[in-house]
Amino acid sequence: MRRSTAVIRPRLAAAAYNPTRCSSSSSNSASISPQETPTVDSSDPLSELSFVLARSNWLDDPRLPRLAPSLTPHHVAALLRSRPLEPRVALGFFDWISLRPGFRHTVDTYFSLLQTLARANLPPRRAEKIVISMIKSCSSAVEIHSALQSFKSLHQIGFLPSLRCHNFMMMKFARFQMIAEMKDLYEQMQKDGIFPNLHTYNTIINAHCKEGNIIEAKAYLNYLLQAGLDPDTHTYTSFILGYCESDDFVRACRVFLLMPLRGCTRNEFSYTVLVHGLFEAGKVKEGLSLFSLMDNDGCSADLHLYTVMIGGLCKLGRDVDAKMMLNEISQKGLVPNVVTYNVLIDGYCKIGKINDAFGVLDLMESNGCEPNVRTYTELICGLCRNKKVHKAMALLTKMLEDGLLPNQVTYTSLIQGQCMEGDINCAFRLLSLMKEKGIVPNEWTYSVLIGGLCKGGKTEEAMAFFRSLSENGMKVNEVVYTTLIDGLCKAEKVDIARSLLEEMISEEYIPDSHTYGAIINGLCKDKMLQEARSLFDSMLEKGIQPTVVTYTILIDQLITVSGSAEGAMALEQMISSGCKPDVFTYTVLMKSYCEEGRLEEAESLMVQMQSNGIAPNIVTYNTYIDGLVNMGLFDQAFSTFMTMAEAACEPIDETYSILLKLHLKKKQVDGDFVAANCMWEKLSLDVVLELFEEMAKQGFTPTVKSYSCFVKRFCKLDRLEEAKSLFFHMQEACKVPSENIYTSLISCCCRLNKYLEALAFIDSMISHGFMPCLASYQVLLSGLCDEGSLDEAKSVFTSLLSRGYNCDEIAWKILIDALLRKGHVDMCSYFFTIMEENHCAPSPETYDNLTKELSCIVNDD
Repeated sequence: MRRSTAVIRPRLAAAAYNPTRCSSSSSNSASISPQETPTVDSSDPLSELSFVLARSNWLDDPRLPRLAPSLTPHHVAALLRSRPLEPRVALGFFDWISLRPGFRHTVDTYFSLLQTLARANLPPRRAEKIVISMIKSCSSAVEIHSALQSFKSLHQIGFLPSLRCHNFMMMKFARFQMIAEMKDLYEQMQKDGIFPNLHTYNTIINAHCKEGNIIEAKAYLNYLLQAGLDPDTHTYTSFILGYCESDDFVRACRVFLLMPLRGCTRNEFSYTVLVHGLFEAGKVKEGLSLFSLMDNDGCSADLHLYTVMIGGLCKLGRDVDAKMMLNEISQKGLVPNVVTYNVLIDGYCKIGKINDAFGVLDLMESNGCEPNVRTYTELICGLCRNKKVHKAMALLTKMLEDGLLPNQVTYTSLIQGQCMEGDINCAFRLLSLMKEKGIVPNEWTYSVLIGGLCKGGKTEEAMAFFRSLSENGMKVNEVVYTTLIDGLCKAEKVDIARSLLEEMISEEYIPDSHTYGAIINGLCKDKMLQEARSLFDSMLEKGIQPTVVTYTILIDQLITVSGSAEGAMALEQMISSGCKPDVFTYTVLMKSYCEEGRLEEAESLMVQMQSNGIAPNIVTYNTYIDGLVNMGLFDQAFSTFMTMAEAACEPIDETYSILLKLHLKKKQVDGDFVAANCMWEKLSLDVVLELFEEMAKQGFTPTVKSYSCFVKRFCKLDRLEEAKSLFFHMQEACKVPSENIYTSLISCCCRLNKYLEALAFIDSMISHGFMPCLASYQVLLSGLCDEGSLDEAKSVFTSLLSRGYNCDEIAWKILIDALLRKGHVDMCSYFFTIMEENHCAPSPETYDNLTKELSCIVNDD
């Protein structure tokens, strides 16, 4: 039924237009007999289309479906402007073409239709409908600007837009935050004698409130009242939003409480706006309290409100409460949608709980909710942030298999993941793949690549890439400049960075606090404190407020030059300037106190930061514990460690190094041994196990991460036997080794040419449900080929193809980087054949690159 309705719709649309209103001359071209058929230029689609539309039975003409795929909005607009079509035919064809797959009308086609129909005295109501459709069709600020020009020209074709048309235009302006255009249109309405209604004022007020511009919103509220109109729920809710955006929650709550006193009911949206604002400001207790009052107002929490609360809880790291909220949704009889699930997935990913995020994915799929592009992209971002890019690439494969197309964010996240793992070649391969798929990189993409090059010590390549962007007509912005400046400063090339800053200003890009902060950091690293302070003062003169990071960098350098007293004074100045210190600022000062042996001041600073609502992080605790150990306060040091663990602050590798130092000092081991870099080289496994026993006695049972720290350290020094012994010890303690432990052991085995042992660890890893990173396969397969174990290499490679890895990444990292670059051309060709036989062929782009690499090697030989 839906299909047949679509087919007859153009006929109905044409019939809806009263033919008696058409000019009499148009009826003369109602039909052309076959004998009268003129010659038509088939190479000109407009000429042929005009001929078809001149026939009375044009809808049945077989040429119409053939012409349709080649017609663009430009063709349609040109046809309507230049060809003398009957109004009913023009309208019918306009509706018919809009139903064709892939065709979308533009502002130009709508306005051209209006021009055509205006010649036949188009009824105002029909014109209004077309104008509104034109406005609705706009999906960008550029398109709405074009619609505005057409809107202003309507009077030239005899049509004055109605109040309804103006309101739709206002809504589009509001959507794209086009405040200036909104103001101009409002003033034009006054001149044209079109009186705004409540809907008009509410749209304008809401747009200003979204920006936190309460002053302008109040001005339009006054206009509303002067027009004899009464504010409604939407008006009050907009002001609640405005005050929340301005961080003025006292007034936001006052408006909320005022609503029923003014005879205006609060609705679910009123609650949603205020609850969301409170959550965003970290006022969770108040937000939850308000949420519990909804029933008193006869408002029931809808799915949107629950989604807002889940998002707010996730941002505050309260993922357990967020998950409970998801469960409550089902208990209330509501069905979570993909947006709700995505919010929780994103929350888990941002705090590193990837397994929980995938658990939500399993839950949503089991409940019949299909993941979308955003679902996959958030999971890919989470995996890349946790340096699991091989899993992210595998998820890309699954995403494509599910028929979902990755977007700009998806590819840029993967590029960032490759850069984080130091694989800049694969990052650029992804860039090529991204372009091949028709996805245009943006400034974020280029910034990630420039940052990756700089972190890899390739600042010259970063500069060359940066220059190539402008040369090839690609857009750069302040973010791209700042990324390169930051990379140059970290590479101790401050002079080049400063010249780039001057270039940036000359190109009329405005440096922000991050740009200046990067150079100040570079100057401080070069011990150029005076120049750093001068640039800092220059920032302030230009009205650029330094970030907390910039203040912290300067405080750190002041401490280095003049000691903790200067740092403490700078901290007070920072606070008085209105910039709130963060945990890193306090930690920098605490480190100086500990190094100076001023542990009482360090302890007081710990109390001060907590009283200011800033919880110590792992670096803060490590700094303080290390200070206590160095002063011989062993019991207090371990007590602080236990406090840290109870605060759910998980120890890291540095923590265990400090505890090891504590343990050795308690045993009165030679001080030179403890302090020297050779501590790890001479450390025995027995000492590690003794430390674990001591930790257990104090109430802290060693975790998998505890074992991971020592296994990684032993592996880094190629002390494989000690690492393996610790591995077996943790298995005896019923602890499952982590991915990082397996990866360290595999790398160590390969460096020592113990490839069969490496393979055994890979098999064990897989049996525990882990997915080995492709870097492990790289070193293993390369090593097996080096020693001539080709059958074993073939078996390993065939096995990995069934593990779900991305085919492009296999080709990049195994075929090209591990085999071709080491001269194993025959094995590379053989492995590629295996990939094709197993239906694991890479993309055409990768195939071409592989062919070029092979050709280069063959030609060199």
